[in-house]
Amino acid sequence: MTSKERFEEWKKKVTNKPLLKELAKMEGDSEAIENAFYKDLEFGTGGMRGVLGVGTNCLNIYNIRKVTEGVSRAMEAKGQKSAVISHDSRIKSKVFARTTAEVFASHGFTVYIVPEESPTPFLSFAVRKLGCDMGVMITASHNPKQYNGYKLYSSNGCQVLDDEANEIISYVEKVDPFEVKTGTFRSYMKKGLISYVEKWVYGAFLNAVESQSLNEITCPLKIVYTPLNGAGFKLVPEVLYERGFKDISVVEKQGTPNGRFTTCPFPNPEKPEALRLAIKLAEEKDADLVLATDPDCDRVGIAVRHDGKYVLLTGNEVGVLLADYILGTRYARWSLPSGAVLVRTIVTTSLVDKIAADFGVEVRCVLTGFKWIGNVIEKLGAEGNADRYVFGFEESYGYLAGTHCRDKDAVVASMLIAEMTSTYKKDGKTLVDQLNLIYDKYGKYEHKNISRKFEGASGNAKMKSLMDSLRTDPITSLGGGRVVRTVDFMDQSEYDVPRSNVMLYETDNGLTVIVRPSGTEPLIKFYITASKNEAENAALFGAAVSDIDRIFA
Repeated sequence: MTSKERFEEWKKKVTNKPLLKELAKMEGDSEAIENAFYKDLEFGTGGMRGVLGVGTNCLNIYNIRKVTEGVSRAMEAKGQKSAVISHDSRIKSKVFARTTAEVFASHGFTVYIVPEESPTPFLSFAVRKLGCDMGVMITASHNPKQYNGYKLYSSNGCQVLDDEANEIISYVEKVDPFEVKTGTFRSYMKKGLISYVEKWVYGAFLNAVESQSLNEITCPLKIVYTPLNGAGFKLVPEVLYERGFKDISVVEKQGTPNGRFTTCPFPNPEKPEALRLAIKLAEEKDADLVLATDPDCDRVGIAVRHDGKYVLLTGNEVGVLLADYILGTRYARWSLPSGAVLVRTIVTTSLVDKIAADFGVEVRCVLTGFKWIGNVIEKLGAEGNADRYVFGFEESYGYLAGTHCRDKDAVVASMLIAEMTSTYKKDGKTLVDQLNLIYDKYGKYEHKNISRKFEGASGNAKMKSLMDSLRTDPITSLGGGRVVRTVDFMDQSEYDVPRSNVMLYETDNGLTVIVRPSGTEPLIKFYITASKNEAENAALFGAAVSDIDRIFA
């Protein structure tokens, strides 16, 4: 069907009044119709994420019903009958969570749903704790307010991996969203098919998080926290307080759930703007540490007071600090397990490899996406060696200590960052001081992450064409250096990872550049690493960005 034909079909079949109004506004706007209907919003191996609105290529209750019906049929084929659903603070998140519950319940499944906005790591934990066959998290993570999404978790608490996702996709593709019929949320609650997740599950989650603590808090901290109007608004302050951090100030305008993110258009703790209000409050309070979690509370960004100023640390820097702290503390106490394993993604700093080597810890590299880190934990558990996993992280501000869940966890990360800050403060050091000591020992590893946007139907086609050209017309030079090593993750045997549309380049002047299309946004992402000195690294970054602008124009 053409975009126009799909548009006409939706006009006939949509019954939801807000969506009907959007369709009426779209009438006669060929570009809007094309962008909304040129394809089906993909439910892929990373779940589903899209702009809210009417159309096959937007996120709305019809696409939520379609995906959940496909998931339900796939579950029935395996004899699976239970699910747990969570959601963050985004626009329509609660509606989409209830819609998902209604579709599951229409199949006679036992469904648990969170009573309020809750973090993604809690969903991962709850799937296993409640013994459910499947979990759904309604979130678009750190995307702007116009987005929402749908993440799917297996019974092991890990996001579904590619093989299982592809099987589910085969069911989803056969569903007509307008033929999915359900009863009401309230009626299913009366029948006992839908019930709320109880408080004891939250208590068990917090106990599991607190069990990852390594040191008693003997040096008080002043902490400023912002949940960025997201799902961390309760659990992060609670775990910090329980661990002994009593002086916690929450950014008032960002302290409660609000999917419009009125004070922070891009609720992404990777962006300095996201921490602006928190740093302002920290200056007023003379705080030691600023913590900012994203809307679904699986990522955390930080700023630390150093020499009278607040310094923002990157995901790689915080990951290196946490790895050094966790491994060093456990090594000193003889509590590192035999065959200890640390996991990082291929786009995450290789500096951590040197740190791990000093402690005799194995490093496993996985594809981008925390589900692959969760998969390593699951494999170790299947071997009876889950305790070998000590830490995993990715450069995009995602960290996990412990095996209580199979996804990145900003609750446990916030606790450990605060604990680490307190421990070093007792020794007269800041996190910046400790990071500089690490650089002095291992080298000045610096990283620059950039992206190029390709929106709409034409942008999607161009993004595909550019990625294809990397294989038909190979890059031979980058950043003033000759490319001496190329790894095409669609066709390689060097790394024990599935095929993926990723290219890695190393040059003879010390650059590493990784290129990959985002799985959740219309972006091509570039990860650039240099490890010389500050001035040389800056020159290499400048030259590399110029080449990227030229090649991906």
